[in-house]
Amino acid sequence: MKILNRLEEWIIASLMAGATFIIFIAVLHRYLSGLPLGAMQDWLISLNTSWAQELSTIMFVWMAKFGAAYGVRTGIHVGVDVLVNRLSERWRNKMVVIALLAGALFTGIIGTLGASFVWRMAGTEQTSPDMELPMWIVYLALPLGSWLMCFRFLQVTWTFVRTGALPKHDHAYVEGLEDEINEARKAP
Repeated sequence: MKILNRLEEWIIASLMAGATFIIFIAVLHRYLSGLPLGAMQDWLISLNTSWAQELSTIMFVWMAKFGAAYGVRTGIHVGVDVLVNRLSERWRNKMVVIALLAGALFTGIIGTLGASFVWRMAGTEQTSPDMELPMWIVYLALPLGSWLMCFRFLQVTWTFVRTGALPKHDHAYVEGLEDEINEARKAP
């Protein structure tokens, strides 16, 4: 599980950082190429960044699909539990399991329908407008992200049934910070 967790986090962070960098370069190119910078202006104008918006959009879609699975795993995915929390513990636990299994069923169905769509798309020669990527690669985020999210719902359900605990995200927690605080307290 640690490998899958780290891979998931690495994919999300890489896609977010890459898309941000691409957008930064495209914006920089757009505004610097209009300034009188001599030879550098000619070089900037010769660059073609028309693909940047398409690539960053694709990267953000992939990041969002994998980010939703990460949200389920860590407890930061949006859930409305006002009514569920008012129930007795016995009924609350049943409703939590039903909700988690419904999430797994929904994302499993979306992943399967997405895989069918991608399979049919792979049989065509459709490409994206600017980068001319095969569209099945672009849409592959749908089944992969949905199946990962389905797996995460099942994982959370299994843990909840065994332990009664749901993942809870502490917004005040910063990974690695407690180590620095403890070291600072020990320092003379």
